[in-house]
Amino acid sequence: MEPFEDENPFSTPDPPLSSASSNSHVDVSSPSSPANHTATLPTSPPHLTIQAPPLRGGFPSSGSGHGPPSKGDFCCVRGQWLHSGEDVEIVITDAQKTSENSTSPYITYVIRSGNAVSRHRYSEFESLRSNLTRLYPTLIIPPIPSKQSISDYAIKQAKAREDVAMIARRKRMLQAFLNRIARHPIISNEHVFHRFLQGEVSWTEILHSPPISQLPKNILKAPAHNPTDSNASLAYEALPNPSPAHPLRRPDQRFLDSEVFTNKFASHLSGPMERVTRRTMKRWTDYAQDHMELGAIWNGFSLNESGELAASIEKTGQAIDTTYMSTTRLLQDLEQNWQEPLHEYSQFASIIKKLLAYRHQKHVQLEMTQDALEARRESLTELEKSEREAKRLAEALDRGRSRSVPAASASDLPSPDEPNEDGASTGAGEGEGEGEGEREQEGEGEDEEDEQHVNAASVFLPPHPGPSPVKRRAPGMGLLSALSYTIHGMMDADPESARRSGISKTRETISQLEDALHLSAQDLKYASSTIQADLDRFQRQKVADMREMAISMARSHREWCKKNLEAWEEAKKEIAKIPEHPNRIPSERVSTAGPSVAGSSTARRDSTATINGR
Repeated sequence: MEPFEDENPFSTPDPPLSSASSNSHVDVSSPSSPANHTATLPTSPPHLTIQAPPLRGGFPSSGSGHGPPSKGDFCCVRGQWLHSGEDVEIVITDAQKTSENSTSPYITYVIRSGNAVSRHRYSEFESLRSNLTRLYPTLIIPPIPSKQSISDYAIKQAKAREDVAMIARRKRMLQAFLNRIARHPIISNEHVFHRFLQGEVSWTEILHSPPISQLPKNILKAPAHNPTDSNASLAYEALPNPSPAHPLRRPDQRFLDSEVFTNKFASHLSGPMERVTRRTMKRWTDYAQDHMELGAIWNGFSLNESGELAASIEKTGQAIDTTYMSTTRLLQDLEQNWQEPLHEYSQFASIIKKLLAYRHQKHVQLEMTQDALEARRESLTELEKSEREAKRLAEALDRGRSRSVPAASASDLPSPDEPNEDGASTGAGEGEGEGEGEREQEGEGEDEEDEQHVNAASVFLPPHPGPSPVKRRAPGMGLLSALSYTIHGMMDADPESARRSGISKTRETISQLEDALHLSAQDLKYASSTIQADLDRFQRQKVADMREMAISMARSHREWCKKNLEAWEEAKKEIAKIPEHPNRIPSERVSTAGPSVAGSSTARRDSTATINGR
């Protein structure tokens, strides 16, 4: 195994892969890259030397400044702003209802990035993410909020698009989507993203201009490092189009472990965690609703009383209102800082599954191309063996014909002194009878010579079947006869020329498959290293986000408890101002009377004392 150059756009080390065996031998060469370290392709054959394809600016896609650009090397003003070194923040400031360029109204989101303002509807965000996924098939593209479900449209019908809560949620999650792209080390350099933020041209114009207009229909038959490469080899067309469910003979254990972990992560998030979160949010919502009603009841009750009692009842009602408002605020914080990020990470799990499926298909492509190449080589060996056998047989037949034809022609020539059938000699001047005998002998000689030629030719041709018996044709059989004649004409082609044509086509196919195998090996190596690097980056991002989510939840509960404690402390002070019950001994008398009186003060007194004034 020779060392090869591998340029990782994330600058993270790529752990060595396990090697596997195969019968193919491929030597792939391409221009060297700046950084060097040795790695082994998981399913590459022995002696398979792979070099990563040259990258423009550290990463693929023409027109895209992939990799952190150097100072002064920015594609546009938005790119310079995003990499200005400041803590940039993209904000969706508003959601407006409009009917511009449309027959029906829709919601457009106002995006502010620095001093630039752009307006885009939800479908354009969806289109942006879809095209970024095709431009970068080996990277984790952040998710956008899910569409409205059919049940939502069925319940709300025409007002589904005007749902204030749904629009506010989309604003937050679309803003998170844009900021995640802006902080990505690779996608943030994409000029399509910059034009989306700039807002100087319509999204339709961006879709019909490079690089999006150069994307192939099938992303599997394009370079993994640059799907829009117009100079990509035609050998990509020879690559198969495998199914994601196609099994691998020699899978890479690293990505099997990643797939198992992602499935567990997805089932945990989309299962118990989201389910318990929804149930908790529902209970907090019911709790807030109950306190809203209870606060109104207490405030109304305070109007029926007077003095300190009315003030204390009113203060208690205000404390209940404070609990309602703090609970509502807690619900908002939990939704924004816990529930939405949790749903976003369940979407991330689905995205990673698709990313691993793409890498799986690239791996299957390599194995299928290896199998096809070996099958074609075996077919070529068989064809060449048949060609050698045919040549040897043809040479033997030629030698046999060259010996048999002269001998047959020499034995059939009559002697001039040989008598004919009537006993007369064939000498000249024998008269008219002799002339007739000579002509008969010449005719017989010609017939015998023709018969010898036919016999010699019959060595190389199959026997003629003879005239077919006359058959009465049924009506409408003319078309079938013509079709049968055409098929027999196709089948009766010259076997020698067909065999040589097959050898030529098989050699061309082998050449294409060898090129395809080289490209498939390069794509798999690039996809493996880049996907692994982005998974490592995502793992670091996930740990930081989960930490922030937990801290935010703790902070929200602390603020909720703090506000409620302050409100109820004030209510307690107001309640303490209510005069004591007349049946209760004042506290100063209890302190001077001694322990016996103090002990008796807790005993229940006669309720008629209040009525009789005692």
